[in-house]
Amino acid sequence: MAPTHPELEAEQAYIDKAYASLEASRAAAVRLKDMVEVGKGGTEQARWEREVIHDNIAQRLQALHVGDASLVFGRIDLEDAAGGDHFYIGRVAVADAEREPLVVDWRAPVAEAFYRATPRAPLGLVRRRHFASRGRTLLGIEDELFGDAAVAAVNGDGPTITGHGALIAALETSRTGRLGDIVGTIQAEQDEIIRSELPGILVVQGGPGTGKTVVALHRAAYLLYTHRFPLEGQGVLVVGPNRLFLGYIEQVLPSLGEAGVELAVLADLVDDVRVQGSDRGLTARVKGDLRMTGVVARAVRDRERALREPLRVGFGLTRLVLTVEDSARIVAEARRRYRLHNPARRFVESQVYEALAASGPEDLQPHTVRDRLHGSLEMREALEWMWPLLTPAELLHDLFGSKALLRNAAAGRLPSDVRRRREARGRRTGEGLSDDEWRSLHRPRSTAADAVIWTTDDVPLLDEARSLLGPRRKGDPLEVRTYGHIVVDEAQDLSPMALRVLGRRSLNGSMTIVGDIAQSTGAWAHDDWDEVIEQLPVKRPPRRAELTVGYRIPAPNMAMAARVLRVAAPDLTPPRSVRQDGDPPRVAAVDEPSRLADAVVDAALQEVDAVGQGSVAVICPLAMVDAISDTFAGRGIEHGRATRHGLDAQITVVPVGLVKGLELDASVVVEPAAIVEDEAQGLRALYVALTRATKRLAVVHARPLPDFLRE
Repeated sequence: MAPTHPELEAEQAYIDKAYASLEASRAAAVRLKDMVEVGKGGTEQARWEREVIHDNIAQRLQALHVGDASLVFGRIDLEDAAGGDHFYIGRVAVADAEREPLVVDWRAPVAEAFYRATPRAPLGLVRRRHFASRGRTLLGIEDELFGDAAVAAVNGDGPTITGHGALIAALETSRTGRLGDIVGTIQAEQDEIIRSELPGILVVQGGPGTGKTVVALHRAAYLLYTHRFPLEGQGVLVVGPNRLFLGYIEQVLPSLGEAGVELAVLADLVDDVRVQGSDRGLTARVKGDLRMTGVVARAVRDRERALREPLRVGFGLTRLVLTVEDSARIVAEARRRYRLHNPARRFVESQVYEALAASGPEDLQPHTVRDRLHGSLEMREALEWMWPLLTPAELLHDLFGSKALLRNAAAGRLPSDVRRRREARGRRTGEGLSDDEWRSLHRPRSTAADAVIWTTDDVPLLDEARSLLGPRRKGDPLEVRTYGHIVVDEAQDLSPMALRVLGRRSLNGSMTIVGDIAQSTGAWAHDDWDEVIEQLPVKRPPRRAELTVGYRIPAPNMAMAARVLRVAAPDLTPPRSVRQDGDPPRVAAVDEPSRLADAVVDAALQEVDAVGQGSVAVICPLAMVDAISDTFAGRGIEHGRATRHGLDAQITVVPVGLVKGLELDASVVVEPAAIVEDEAQGLRALYVALTRATKRLAVVHARPLPDFLRE
């Protein structure tokens, strides 16, 4: 950047004017808010209208609040325009007192050229100007000129980077434990994805440091701006892999003026259960398998049963009888008539009382039998046997707590719709579970279903059960909440069952799926995006995009990670690093395993000295978290644990399973050999661990390094 640019003072004055107009707009909105009384009195219609106005003003105030973020980050000058028209590009649109635009929202069509123009395709620009700012203060200006001379000077090698100085300045800024927006430095390949059309499924493949997460979030903000109707009413959902990740990204959309987007993990999409931790090994693999659709369906069907022996109940001087044959007929008819289990209970009850009445005197009416017998122990037991009202938690609690129920349900076939879809795509439809597989699902029963703490791998099964059971109580919603657009980050690890959960939440098949196949580390790591797409509501041909340029990771760090990638996923190519300079990774060997934790602490302190106020992550196997944290505490060094404190501390101990998607100034990767052994996809987990740092990387080990890291 050029801090002594001749127009620096003039541009600072323009930015000051824009801020003044923004504050005037906020003040006007506050005055209007104060004029709108929202309280008691008046008609219901009047109160509703006041609430709507109040909400609209509150949203406007939120959009006009930029906090410490820079309001204006660039300017474009158009060619052959009368008077040399130009537009200032910023975080939100700002107009002066005469309603003349001072700043154009970055999502507006006219702003597209700011991100897309290249010397070969200037898109009508003669100049693009980037601002480097800190808050309201303009620190430097970088100009890019377009025209014949600029085209002649273009080097055809490597990626085209716009606003190189502003980009590098942003990348060098210390991390705070919260992901920041990139609205001022969006590159052309990123902008193309952000502004891609709304309908259908867009799959974005991006390696470490390519900005896929911020691109996905900026896309959500862009879609809401461009398609305010209908998306504001339909809703936009962003799904992340864990709560640490959600805390990390939670400020991005509000900083872009969009506070109405819902952020969630998969567990947030099911109600009335407690979720903690994950399953491992075979159990996790089985719970994510599509064959579980047949298991859950069979488990529901197994609770729809004819009586084993006739029901005989006293009724005055006579006895009423429900035969086994009649109970079987009632169950069969309920299955035929109703798609959902719980809503059919009332039909079963009415048919049971009709059959009982038919077994008595000719003038006996079903409602009379119901009034007399309803609530009796005999009737409750019979109805609970034939057709119990069930919550998803109750169904799975009973299923997982009984080997007999599991064995029976494990023999179930895939539902016909799932089977047809897989057969049409040439996929294996394997039916039941093996003995080892269904036994892996068994666990001791708790005192009650409400006392169970479920795992994240149970969530798709609970949702599958809900889709078959339906509402248990009158007034419960019949259908799940759906959204006009869903953004899914780190989607490469989602099991087929988890993807079904997301498919049910999609109103119209509009989704942005983001991830990196090379970073597939879970029990359901996918080898290609086709495996992911086939479980989603595909209503038009899916579109695909790839981010190929690594902006965040210095080339020396990426070179070490690439050695892992060549073994973990030899068919994939690592991103090209924009930042070719940087300190080489440090590798520290420890002679005695007992000294490993102390060596890790020493390495972390060295990184703190190197990055100043920047953030440092100690990335280690889950089994080592306690020992390393205790060593920090024993030496009186302040630190955080990601599972308890997020990334608020300067030094944070992070288990490798939670580090995906995060970025820190420096990272200390502990015991690569243990990471490779302990994780379901150990090589890919190590690749993830080595690609978190934006500046410095250290590796500390007591065990021998894997061969590919000894080069």
